Amino acid sequence: MNSQMVQSYLGRLGVSGRGSDMEFLRELQECHLMAVPFENIDFHLGEPIRLGEHALDKVVRRGRGGTCRELNGSVFPELLRALGYQVTLLGSRVFRGDRPSFPLAHTVIRVDTPQPWLVDVGFGRDGARYPLQMDSRAPQPDPNGIFEFVPGPNGDLDLLRDGTPVLRIEDQPRTIDDFRHVLWWYENSPSSPFRKSLFCTRESENGRITLRGNLLTRTDKTHREKRLLNCDSEIRQAYREHFGITLDRLPPIP
Repeated sequence: MNSQMVQSYLGRLGVSGRGSDMEFLRELQECHLMAVPFENIDFHLGEPIRLGEHALDKVVRRGRGGTCRELNGSVFPELLRALGYQVTLLGSRVFRGDRPSFPLAHTVIRVDTPQPWLVDVGFGRDGARYPLQMDSRAPQPDPNGIFEFVPGPNGDLDLLRDGTPVLRIEDQPRTIDDFRHVLWWYENSPSSPFRKSLFCTRESENGRITLRGNLLTRTDKTHREKRLLNCDSEIRQAYREHFGITLDRLPPIP
């Protein structure tokens, strides 16, 4: 990533400084979660999900968001490396109830400063606002819950949120190419959750803003407000106002 792209990326995040320490990493993750939405719009527009340089163009130049393969797998690790961080991609399974899903279902980032930190800007409402220390077994308070790492089977690491398992993280380093076959499944399988639901969501100062289909939801610590958008113009305005996204055409609502 060249210096101009780094500056453009930091500008989108609203970050003016530079650094490669833990405090700056914490600032970067929080700002990323508030500025860049976790979204699956292209799945419903029939547009292919492209990784690497294509994802950088989508997020940095075109002002879009993306899924974990784009945000955690492609764009954010490239920014972190350009800033001097030691970055490793890891695969993980997502818990549904008390059972983990298939391998490599979710992409996460490990950053060593030199302590290992879990960094995740592509997990939506279940993720932490700040990096989580992976070699600690103590509860880690976060605005989004109390997170805790516990040993999993075969050397894996389970991440709990408020006592409920959310991720099973493997220890094996990965490259973005390792996730391409899973991405194909998410794009093409009728069972894919990204095909069944249309969403765009980001953190806000005190909660979260989500557009799911034509239902706009704003939450904070004590209040939830839902509003059904009745026409295309209202949906376009919501994408622009709350997520900074301008679309040439709207995705059909599944």
